Amino acid sequence: MKYMMLINAASTDPIANGCTPEDWMVYDKQVTEAGIFVSGESLADLTTATAVRVGPDGSRTVTDGPFAETREVLGGFYVIDVPNLDVALDWAARCPGARGGGSVVVRPIADFGE
Repeated sequence: MKYMMLINAASTDPIANGCTPEDWMVYDKQVTEAGIFVSGESLADLTTATAVRVGPDGSRTVTDGPFAETREVLGGFYVIDVPNLDVALDWAARCPGARGGGSVVVRPIADFGE
């Protein structure tokens, strides 16, 4: 079963989050060597984001950046293919993004039978 792990950092400073680039390289290697890696990316700085909203009349509004009232920043994601939720949660707990006030949200990928 495929699961997406959304990595939310407590801040934009990776060192302040309690992990180093080397921690991420080790985790990437572990996920790949375990044969569960489907895809994953680190996102560019939050200041590069653009938000699109469509009103009831179909008008489009484009603004710089998301302005959600949250202290966490979505920093990236992994999609993994593992037998069940318990295994996905185990991998999420190993993720460097779960340290230092960050969190990893685990969600199953919907299967529409395609």
